[in-house]
Amino acid sequence: MKKAVIVLSGGLDSTTCMGIAQEEGYDLYPITFHYGQRHNREVIQAQKIAQYYNVKDHIIVNINFLNQIGGSALTDETLEVPTEGVSDEIPVTYVPARNMIFLALASAYAEVIGAEAIYIGVSAVDYSGYPDCRPEFIQSMNETINLATKAGTTGEKIAIKAPLISMTKKETIETGLRLNVPYELTTSCYNGEEEACGKCDSCLLRLKGFQEAGAKDPIAYKK
Repeated sequence: MKKAVIVLSGGLDSTTCMGIAQEEGYDLYPITFHYGQRHNREVIQAQKIAQYYNVKDHIIVNINFLNQIGGSALTDETLEVPTEGVSDEIPVTYVPARNMIFLALASAYAEVIGAEAIYIGVSAVDYSGYPDCRPEFIQSMNETINLATKAGTTGEKIAIKAPLISMTKKETIETGLRLNVPYELTTSCYNGEEEACGKCDSCLLRLKGFQEAGAKDPIAYKK
């Protein structure tokens, strides 16, 4: 059976990618990164999601050096997570080079296990303006990993798949609901508490998506 590596954060988008990859006939190999984020909830939920899909192997990679680099409210506790709504500027929640690092490591894993695809849940529509969520970045990384790997240079190319890249959050959620994606197991809040804050960029985009899809978000929010 053909194999796909899924960059699984424990969030709504990456979990939707799990459902899409499964529907497209791939054997799922999720990879989750502990990158020095301020909370461990993402990793815990990713483990639950992997169990839900009954995957053969789920690896968690510790790259917490991003915490040492800092520069993001998601890795530096001295920076506050903004709650003033989605901005037109790149927010302080942007983690420098995060998706580039994730895809580089995912490509190494894909080459070792013989996977032909890597799924990543980036979107360039309803998002916080991160530069590493744009189509041109995904295209560039796809070319790079095939230049830098044995698989790519010997004809066994690895394809980066970003099926949500042009979807609104509404369309992503509608796709996930059709595929019975376990959104109750996902987490989106930047603060990482058991009850989501409902105020950070990620929460606001998620709530907007569920509202527009005419569905109830199954996770708990602070009242």
